[in-house]
Amino acid sequence: MSFHIYGQSEKKPLPTFSKNNRKDDPQFYQPSKGLIDAVNVAIALGQPLLLTGEPGTGKTQLAKHVAWYFDLGKPLVFNAQTTSTASDLFYRYDALGHFQFSQNNKSTEALTNDEVEQKFIRYEGLGKAIQLRERKVVLIDEIDKAPRDLPNDVLAAIEALEFSVPQIGKQYQTDDNHRPIIIMTSNSEKNLPDAFLRRVVYYHIDFPDAKTLLRILEKKVDGVSSENLGSIIKHFEHIRNHRTIKLKKNPATAELIFWAMLLNKIGFDASKLDKYNSMSEGEKEQLFSSYSVLAKTKDDLSALRDLLFGKKRR
Repeated sequence: MSFHIYGQSEKKPLPTFSKNNRKDDPQFYQPSKGLIDAVNVAIALGQPLLLTGEPGTGKTQLAKHVAWYFDLGKPLVFNAQTTSTASDLFYRYDALGHFQFSQNNKSTEALTNDEVEQKFIRYEGLGKAIQLRERKVVLIDEIDKAPRDLPNDVLAAIEALEFSVPQIGKQYQTDDNHRPIIIMTSNSEKNLPDAFLRRVVYYHIDFPDAKTLLRILEKKVDGVSSENLGSIIKHFEHIRNHRTIKLKKNPATAELIFWAMLLNKIGFDASKLDKYNSMSEGEKEQLFSSYSVLAKTKDDLSALRDLLFGKKRR
């Protein structure tokens, strides 16, 4: 296999890695018409946009695209956790670090509030947007992971557009002219409060169809013809929708992009995917080696081996 450089009989120099910068470039994001409409509604009403959809459908990437489109810099991100509290939306205070610093520096003068802020306060997405008093995109990622009260706390915070930091005696606020664009994502791991859902703009991102996937790959994968990209997508959909080979974790758009990049890098003839059952044993082995990009569990990798070689090959 031509892409192998590790594991050969003789040592070889490590090749230079060339990154595909188009893969993560927000200008190449392909929102659907429905998603575009949802963004416009959220902006017009000043309400948060709540996105659901299976992992890999582009929920978090939308924040980058909206920020790029309106030239608002990089989005400010808050990653919700099971232990997140209302104050975490704005800032995190390193109380332990502050205590240890005080114990180790008893002979010196106490820190000023500005010094405490610099050393032990870290502003989170929403707090940073309010503090900056600039229009920003704020991404609150996986809000369904947070405690049940947090979604309602988010709405209260967005309504007030202010917060205080009692540890340093400071308060920050902004106004509607600098209201952040809030995009929240959920993997639907648990139900969100009804009161919260009534006050957000909601949109579910369906998994892209073949035509949309082709547009995405044409934007993000260099050096592959549209015809070969079509063959890659057809085989990808065959894996996702196979009647008997049921994967525990279906590969998503991100895996498809990496897979198409890998097949191009190793020089695999993508046109042969249309008749993969008639490929030679060597071609099947090369194709199977690429499935490690698509499968994320031992069972799923075994299922893809069965798809390619049949169960007798195990």
